[in-house]
Amino acid sequence: MEMKKEVSAQKVKKDAEELFRGGFFCSEAVISSIRDNFELDVPDMVVSMASGFPVGIGRSKCVCGAVSGGVMTLGLFFGRTRQGDPKVEKNLTLANELHDYFKSANGKNSLCCRVLTKEFDMASGAHKEQCIAFTGLVAEKVAQIVIREFNLVNTDELAAVR
Repeated sequence: MEMKKEVSAQKVKKDAEELFRGGFFCSEAVISSIRDNFELDVPDMVVSMASGFPVGIGRSKCVCGAVSGGVMTLGLFFGRTRQGDPKVEKNLTLANELHDYFKSANGKNSLCCRVLTKEFDMASGAHKEQCIAFTGLVAEKVAQIVIREFNLVNTDELAAVR
């Protein structure tokens, strides 16, 4: 897959947060931000495939939609399209890495939307800022994984050196 060779994981995070603020849901924002920042030649339909995952899959409050979008995005880079393709193992390992990272980094030791948002009145939208932050957290981690696995340049690290 052709992609940009230098990417800012921080910009991926910021863009995902802004996409959520602008009207996308978490899963859509993660995929869209990664696609745009890595300059992937994938159709808009890929973003639309993520539209059923928000609020824990169709508002069921199960698995966090941002994480679902992150796992889908990892599949763009590392997933398989043919039965028996052993590269699925790499994808599963990286998806597990994202799972474990998010579970630890969100401070609530969970991927369950119901647990992550239990103190919020969802109808009032009180959860939105937290969900925006979680969306950015996932998008940034996915970007970091992709940068690492393809030996790309994280321009955030270049800026830190200067």
